[in-house]
Amino acid sequence: MPDIHSLAATPLCHLLGCRQPLILAGMGGVARAELAAAVSGFGGFGFLGMVREPLALIEREVAQVRRLTDQPFGVNLIPAGTARALLRSQVDLCIALGVSAVELFWDIDAWVIERLRSAGITVVHQVGSARDALHAQAAGAHALIAQGVEAGGHVWGRQPLLPLLDEVLGCVGIPVAAAGGLADGRDVGRVLAQGAQAAVLGTALMATTESFAHEVHKQRLVSGKAADTLLTEDFHVNWPPHAAVRVLPNAVTRGERGDPFTSAPQVIGEEEGRPIYLFSTDSPLRSMTGELETMALYAGKGIDRISAIVPAAERLRQIAEAAAAHLRLVGNAVQPLASPVCYAAEVQQGERQPVVAALQDLLLRERALTQLVFESLREAQGTALHPCLASLLHEQAKACGVLVRALRALDARPDAVPSGLCEQGRSMPDVQERLQWLTGVRREMAQQWQGLAGQLDGSCALACAEVSRLYQAALAPVEMGGD
Repeated sequence: MPDIHSLAATPLCHLLGCRQPLILAGMGGVARAELAAAVSGFGGFGFLGMVREPLALIEREVAQVRRLTDQPFGVNLIPAGTARALLRSQVDLCIALGVSAVELFWDIDAWVIERLRSAGITVVHQVGSARDALHAQAAGAHALIAQGVEAGGHVWGRQPLLPLLDEVLGCVGIPVAAAGGLADGRDVGRVLAQGAQAAVLGTALMATTESFAHEVHKQRLVSGKAADTLLTEDFHVNWPPHAAVRVLPNAVTRGERGDPFTSAPQVIGEEEGRPIYLFSTDSPLRSMTGELETMALYAGKGIDRISAIVPAAERLRQIAEAAAAHLRLVGNAVQPLASPVCYAAEVQQGERQPVVAALQDLLLRERALTQLVFESLREAQGTALHPCLASLLHEQAKACGVLVRALRALDARPDAVPSGLCEQGRSMPDVQERLQWLTGVRREMAQQWQGLAGQLDGSCALACAEVSRLYQAALAPVEMGGD
């Protein structure tokens, strides 16, 4: 049993085999054995950052973690950033080593997920949008990490964490963790209260003694501010195109080292004989020498709350205690985090249940419709209906997020009971016919939205009205056949 200074285990903790809902981000290069073992040994879950790493290094790091702790841990791989032959070998090695969990990021590779699942490995996929969350769930991921734009390093989406988390929670039926700018106990307490089943910590754990980041990088984290960080594509060598990263400013981001996309290759450092190129995605590590300040200085927006380099267990203990205190302060109930009070005057403590039941029913219906739209979108790839469906899916996700926030304002969590609403629509093989059926269902549900808007107040009522308006705009092209 956790004491009052610990965080309670969640279903995601049980899935991963850890005791506390604190996860080490699988930071490439930085999250090596010493740091992963420290996090897992504390009771959280450590991911080794092994993107593009040679097999010998992965095998060595896995063995080292096992020497340092007997607690579960995982490996982070990134299919889109890894040559296919190496990726297949990495996956095979993780299976052969008996790794219990693998975290994936960027593009969703169904083959990798299926290969890992078939070997009994838990698959956690980090996503940056509700659409990617639905895609990862459909591909077989056991759990998700919703990454907000506040995150350091590679950032896949462009939504702030809190609204993104609500949308993902509303759209999927598997455990969801939160990542992006989380650096202290209040940050962690807020996302746990919001419904996340764990908090993923990157920058906060990079700034620890066990981190494999170079001291130059760590000191920049301590002295940096959230306002200093910026998203840029300047650091792109070794990654797919248009892959933005959040970093601290340096000569590269100030344009003092030339054009990142037209300059001739230039070596600025080395790591055990491997050259480090200007504009590469390599961040400064203990094992590197050269122009360290010119490399990618990854940092999330949580750096304002990092003031010293400390052991990982000390930072985790501080975070867990403060997060537990925050949850006690809000009564361990789900609370509104950043929006005005949504209770209508007549909805008092003993009178909320009918409104909660109506919200739950509408959310289950919206989630089912979201799944149907997602499936239709995949089928309509390359057709005139595809842009219309993409727009509709975007609005579906926003609607689910609105309902999750409204439920939280009434101290309720979303039900996970599946809805059979869309079985009739799913049985229609023609996408156009299916969408005509869907628009009819939407018209009926518009009355539910209007009724709820009359029972809620403040931002929730306004959000319900806005959802109805946006749906009308999104459905108009669908009703016209995608023209």
